[in-house]
Amino acid sequence: MKASLPDAVRIAPADDVGVALRSLRAGERIALEGQVVTVRAPIERGHKFALRTIGTGEKVRRYGWAIGSARCDIMIGDHVHSHNLVTNLVGEEPYRFSGENAVENRPASSDWRFEGYRRSDNSVGTRNEIWIIPSVGCVARTAERVAREAAERHKGRIDDIVAFSHPLGCSQLSDDLDSTARVLAALACNPNAGGVLFIGLGCEENQLDGLIERIPGERRSRIRAVGAQMSLNEYEAANNAIDEIVKLAQQDRREWVEIRDLRLGLKCGGSDGFSGLTANPLIGRAADVITQAGGKAILTEIPEIFGAERILMERSADRAVYEALVDLVNRFKRYFIDHGEPISENPSPGNVAGGITTLEEKSLGAVQKGGQAILTDVLAYGDRVRRDGLSLLEAPGNDAVSTTALAAAGATLTLFSTGRGTPLGSPIPTMKLATNHDLAQRKPGWIDFDAGIVLDEGMDAATDALMARICAVASGQPARNEINGERDIAIWKRGVTL
Repeated sequence: MKASLPDAVRIAPADDVGVALRSLRAGERIALEGQVVTVRAPIERGHKFALRTIGTGEKVRRYGWAIGSARCDIMIGDHVHSHNLVTNLVGEEPYRFSGENAVENRPASSDWRFEGYRRSDNSVGTRNEIWIIPSVGCVARTAERVAREAAERHKGRIDDIVAFSHPLGCSQLSDDLDSTARVLAALACNPNAGGVLFIGLGCEENQLDGLIERIPGERRSRIRAVGAQMSLNEYEAANNAIDEIVKLAQQDRREWVEIRDLRLGLKCGGSDGFSGLTANPLIGRAADVITQAGGKAILTEIPEIFGAERILMERSADRAVYEALVDLVNRFKRYFIDHGEPISENPSPGNVAGGITTLEEKSLGAVQKGGQAILTDVLAYGDRVRRDGLSLLEAPGNDAVSTTALAAAGATLTLFSTGRGTPLGSPIPTMKLATNHDLAQRKPGWIDFDAGIVLDEGMDAATDALMARICAVASGQPARNEINGERDIAIWKRGVTL
């Protein structure tokens, strides 16, 4: 018989708050680690209450780290949330590299395997698809029509044919245009693409020749390009190009590979008070399995590590990685400041409703997706993953932009935790992990895995169950975003529009 869950939990011994695992009524007496607390106000599931008296201005800790300071005196049993807790984040900060924790990754063997597609550059895809990528938004609908018709014509020969439309590629300048081109070219190199067709208009700034030049030589045999203005019939030209690619891609076969060959994207969205208790640390366990085996995991959403960046800094592989991380964090903070925005504007209304109060609290839960892995690289937006271990990728917290950036960096499967729920997907399998049973039961069409079992069965059992599901999806079992046709991209636009 399964033991009943406690009413609340304290995550770290030094924490000043408990987290309610069910809705608590005012006046209830809650036993927590030898302490009995009388709840002074209704506490919704996932929200916090004080375990000690906290004076005005004192720091309040969760996860063992400060998540903000008290706006006023907080009594034992009080609800701790936006009305009495304020962020401590202000702007760019000085950091100091100690080098004490810099260590080398030491790969270990793993029994986990999956069936993937080995590519010419020795990367491994979890899918064998043809991707159609428009160079400019003017031919986005053209790309979608070509993909729809080609997918039906070649059904059964490859896994799928998908178009990734977007509105950019023209009326952009300098770095803004370059980042769009970098991301589209990087997407074309993703191992899940057995072949790629670029479709351009002809007069746009983002020219097809420039895109092709960004593709490494070993990948170009599976790349084709069609310019609509230069073709008598752009649909016929595109169909002929796809037919050529399919002839090559249909020869590819799945083979058993080691888990280190999986490139794992790490993402959260619609977080709640359970994100840092269940789904995010569980994703961290999966990231550890893969990186400890010598594989690659990619963490992003830079504004959602503000307040928790020191955890990653302490795990930097060397000074160069540390300094790159410092530069990225402060550069991103400056991006907010230069636009006249506070760096602590996050969390979102949905996050707040779910029990997250400050950006520090959200960040401390979010970085758990990186597990305990050594940070081996820091990637600029549009970069492709280069090193084994954990990489940090420059991208905003926006779900569509960051999941696209992960796919462009080379992730072949993304784990996406959510406490509020979202149907959003990306070019690659995007597995949604519900932080709680209620969401998993209410939205089975969105959710791939119920991480609420962490509280029922423990982290070890949940890790085994998640790894089995990851290997199944990596081997071809469709993720919910694929079943639902949620296969979109979004590009981070940072410059003026002409």
